[in-house]
Amino acid sequence: MDLKSFSKRIIPIQSRLYRIARMYLPVIQDAEDMVQDTFLKLWNRRHDLDRYESLEALAVQTVRNGCLDKIKSHGYSKTISGDAVMERTETGQTPHQEIENNNNEELIRRLISKLPEPQRLIIHLRDVEEYSFEEIESVTQLEINNIRVILSRARKKIKEEYLKYHRYGTRD
Repeated sequence: MDLKSFSKRIIPIQSRLYRIARMYLPVIQDAEDMVQDTFLKLWNRRHDLDRYESLEALAVQTVRNGCLDKIKSHGYSKTISGDAVMERTETGQTPHQEIENNNNEELIRRLISKLPEPQRLIIHLRDVEEYSFEEIESVTQLEINNIRVILSRARKKIKEEYLKYHRYGTRD
């Protein structure tokens, strides 16, 4: 694979890889570095890339594995600093609505981050990245029926925890 075909096939998925890296790594710079490391690894393997059925699946697996390795490394903190929170744009909502939406988004992010790794990855790929079940199958190497079950369980768990959070202190 030459530079032109690499740029044509790999570079367009950069934003998708970044979003996946951000799912695992709360610090923006770490996620950006992980995407660059992934590009470097793929470039170093450019002569073997033609034998893969889906380069996107390979890239997603590579960034995911890199993130997991970074998390497992000593000294890596998963806490989010004030600078690492995603920037918000003006939405035209009242300040109260904006704060409530931000709180709900943050709650859902926290609930997703507490899911077991396969559930977290599958719900992110399906609901955030909008992958098809076939694409998720190629990334995870799981059967579609298994993916559907894992996704259903993840959604159910998030729903239960979300409702439990909002029912706190109220009578049922």
